[in-house]
Amino acid sequence: MKLRIKGNSIRLRLLRSEVDRFAAEGRISDEVRLGTNALRYSLLMSDEAESIYSRFENNEITVFIPASAARNWTTGEMVGFETVQAIDGGEGLTILVEKDFVCVDRPEDPDRADAFPNPNVVC
Repeated sequence: MKLRIKGNSIRLRLLRSEVDRFAAEGRISDEVRLGTNALRYSLLMSDEAESIYSRFENNEITVFIPASAARNWTTGEMVGFETVQAIDGGEGLTILVEKDFVCVDRPEDPDRADAFPNPNVVC
């Protein structure tokens, strides 16, 4: 799973095997080691969630997706989700969760074999 943070936005991109594992287990996590510390990031299928939202606790970013929406996403053609979560001060946090497509301009990408077919490529 890839994490991109830019300003007030977070984006998670999952390869095919990761989407399959998320569908089977209801959770997928990864982390980036920063010396003796780590930033963990997780995607969680939730029966309690009414909408997509995130939480940051104990050095972990967790994105929650309602279980019914997550099941539809993992079994269908839908690319992903995008929502804006209200945060303090009237600002918003944009949250994107997407299937990771084959990179069109990097044929040597090591994730290529496990990426989803890119709809912008005509073979």
